[in-house]
Amino acid sequence: MNDTSILLIEDEPGLVLTLTDLLASKGYAVTNAVDFASAKAAVASGGHDVVILDLMLPGGSGLDLLEGMRSGGDATPVLVLTAKADVTDRVAGLKMGADDYLGKPFDSAELLARIEALVRRTKDGPARRDRPKAIVRFGDVELDRERAEVRKAGVTVTLTVQEFRLLEFLSENDGRTLSRARLLQEVWGYDGTTASRTVDVHVSSLRQKLGDDPSDPRWIVTVRGFGYRFESAPER
Repeated sequence: MNDTSILLIEDEPGLVLTLTDLLASKGYAVTNAVDFASAKAAVASGGHDVVILDLMLPGGSGLDLLEGMRSGGDATPVLVLTAKADVTDRVAGLKMGADDYLGKPFDSAELLARIEALVRRTKDGPARRDRPKAIVRFGDVELDRERAEVRKAGVTVTLTVQEFRLLEFLSENDGRTLSRARLLQEVWGYDGTTASRTVDVHVSSLRQKLGDDPSDPRWIVTVRGFGYRFESAPER
């Protein structure tokens, strides 16, 4: 048994049983919440390393729960479960601060791989904060590693944990073209075989918050068919 606790927010009995057995077999301690009220109480109690969140809950929306977590400063990694067809909900979830999503039905091995990546990233968090502190400036934007915040024209920009980590990693590789697979590996901890639109959604959100025109971006440049390149001093 390891010391990792997972909060499973899901109301479908069959899936709850399947996921609980699967996670327990890997040594995770699993707590289940089956509706919005119990999920909200479980989140408030804290102590969980990862939250697996179904968006369709009796008594309320998983998106509202997620928004409440992030607005309240709860940075616990959240993996959203959603129907494959629910593209709007997937994007909304990521923009509200979900760390990733997995469409239903999903492969058990992929679910475990993503959970392991989230747990590993959480456990490795302090090591990231031990890096040399610095402020990166580009245009009217400042990325402050010491305070883990971003300011635009002196005003703090509200970023999710993953948005900040993505921007931080991009800025550390100023001028280098990075593949989506590399970004997923370095920022999310996923292996190179994991397919996800997570990177694209987070880049889109970052551009919007930083005022980086997606049709003609200054700082986060799309390298079509490959990935992205950060340019702190673009040529104009």
